[in-house]
Amino acid sequence: MSDPIQHECGIAMVRLKRPLSWYVERRGSALWGFQKLFLLMEKQHNRGQDGVGLGCCKLDMPLGKPYVFRVRSAKNDSLAAVFRSQQKDFDKMVRRGRINPKDPDQVKEKFDFAGELLLGHLRYGTSGDFGTGACHPYLRRSNWPTKTLMVAGNFNMTNTAELNRHLIERGQHPVFETDTQTVLEEIGFHLDQAHDFLYHETREEGFEGQEIPAEIGRRMDIARVIRKASSVWDGGFTIGGIIGSGDAFVLRDPMGIRPAYYFEDDEVVAVASERVPLMTVFDLERDQVNELPAGHVLVIKRDTEVVLQRYSEPAVEPRPCSFEKIYFSRGNDPEIYQQRKALGAGLAGQILEAIDDDVEHTVFSFVPNTAEIAYHGVMDALRLHRRRQVRDRIRQAMTDGELNEELIDDLIMRNWPRGEKIAHKDIKLRTFISQEEGRDQLVSHVYDITYDVVKPGDALVVIDDSIVRGTTLRKSILKILTRTNPREIIFASTAPQIRYPDCYGIDMSQLNRFIAFQAAVDLLKVRGLGALLRDVHQRCLEELKKPRAEMVNCVKAIYEPFTPEEISERIAELVRPADVQWKGRVRVLYQTVDNLHQALGGHHGDWYFSGDYPTPGGYEVVNRAFVNYFEQREGRPYDTLF
Repeated sequence: MSDPIQHECGIAMVRLKRPLSWYVERRGSALWGFQKLFLLMEKQHNRGQDGVGLGCCKLDMPLGKPYVFRVRSAKNDSLAAVFRSQQKDFDKMVRRGRINPKDPDQVKEKFDFAGELLLGHLRYGTSGDFGTGACHPYLRRSNWPTKTLMVAGNFNMTNTAELNRHLIERGQHPVFETDTQTVLEEIGFHLDQAHDFLYHETREEGFEGQEIPAEIGRRMDIARVIRKASSVWDGGFTIGGIIGSGDAFVLRDPMGIRPAYYFEDDEVVAVASERVPLMTVFDLERDQVNELPAGHVLVIKRDTEVVLQRYSEPAVEPRPCSFEKIYFSRGNDPEIYQQRKALGAGLAGQILEAIDDDVEHTVFSFVPNTAEIAYHGVMDALRLHRRRQVRDRIRQAMTDGELNEELIDDLIMRNWPRGEKIAHKDIKLRTFISQEEGRDQLVSHVYDITYDVVKPGDALVVIDDSIVRGTTLRKSILKILTRTNPREIIFASTAPQIRYPDCYGIDMSQLNRFIAFQAAVDLLKVRGLGALLRDVHQRCLEELKKPRAEMVNCVKAIYEPFTPEEISERIAELVRPADVQWKGRVRVLYQTVDNLHQALGGHHGDWYFSGDYPTPGGYEVVNRAFVNYFEQREGRPYDTLF
């Protein structure tokens, strides 16, 4: 994705099923679980670099000793820094003789993260501030282990304001910072209710003292707690939690928008946001890793019983996020690798039409590096196209009696696709220059090029994952690519035009930042249709008065007067730098929504392309986003409003 957007989050959970002594004897370290958690998070570092958090719960700790621990950081390189700091503390205690690393009881007593339940989180902020206090896991403490709760997740709720009002009406005092707080408090409230009911039940049955919390933990129905808490949520979510009594859970939203995978054997249960980290860290085959079904919660009881339970009716047609496949998840997942190649192949027809099938005088490349897999898909499709051309021409020549060595040489040697590495990301941009002029100058040098590869008269086709805002194209990539002096530059996006906000975990919610929306608005004004903007504004205001479940997407009207090709042409004009001397043409091609679904297979979410949202909250967000645009209000349309 040439335009950097913040997105997603990553979770990791490790539940050891054996005592720490087992891992000392069999794995050589009492910190085996801690190390596995670090590896799971490191393998998902692509999912969050704003901050990191670790949580741990220890079982069977003596009364008076802490059993729940947490550390969070929003500093640069926080993942490595947090683990390095914890490991350094451990090593220091070993050197000073305070811990014998081969004594599991001593390690557990004195090292905070030597516990049976471990929870990790990598954060990309989509709401609230980006300080340490906004990092997961969030913790709700109590003297009762069955009321102590820690949660971390990859999610965004579209109805945070409503959730906070719900807490207020109940008599609580919420903090209006993030939707994470509302999730923690909602689960915590129903956990408290279940605890209180079971407390009285066990007391009446004759249980006493420390028998009571243990029995409450055994009887606690986690799926029921989640069912009640989630009944008021609207959004996409994967949420992991640990209860102080030793239970743990991971749940996935009913639409399956956010991803989650898990693995279990006789010594560990592990959960991650992506499949490949589990495969790599635990040396697994693909079929050993399970996808958590939509609308289900994976419950790991204190006694290590693992139960997969439905807490909500899953959607008939789940809508997992397409951007997971296009860009977010690591491309070494076997399924995602093939899907990205298919996305690239889906662009081949448009590209051939754009260059008039003149492959011989075209150079193919990609930017950024995450688009490389799709680029290989394009090249495979172009080679297949050329092979078919050669085969058909040879067959025709044989039929006509015209086949000769000169013709064969000409067919074989000409018009084969030529791929080159043109753009290189040269530096990690540090925007330490405060003036806009200075920042733009810095941005323009983020990429460098390979010189003398594009020959006079060549076209340059560049594959991109997704063109969201167009800012990086205009300020950096196109400026540097024009120095190759092609006859034209064609950008081909493996994702369709992004026209509508996302509100389920991606920081992509302000309409005026989308280059497709900017292009449509420009076309309306140029063609004398500017009054439509005022009309849509009024329609959105009326729509926002309705119950959320009855709302429709009024913003679709902005795009209806134009074909996708007209919008793409206008985008090409908008991203062309005004201050370059190059006289060639810029064109922008986008994947079609039909090709997207064909490449990904099954039912994948396309709301940012089509405007068809998977939950009622999405329709409120899109209408509110247009109102914010028209009334020139900054901020995310799903943020809490009080």
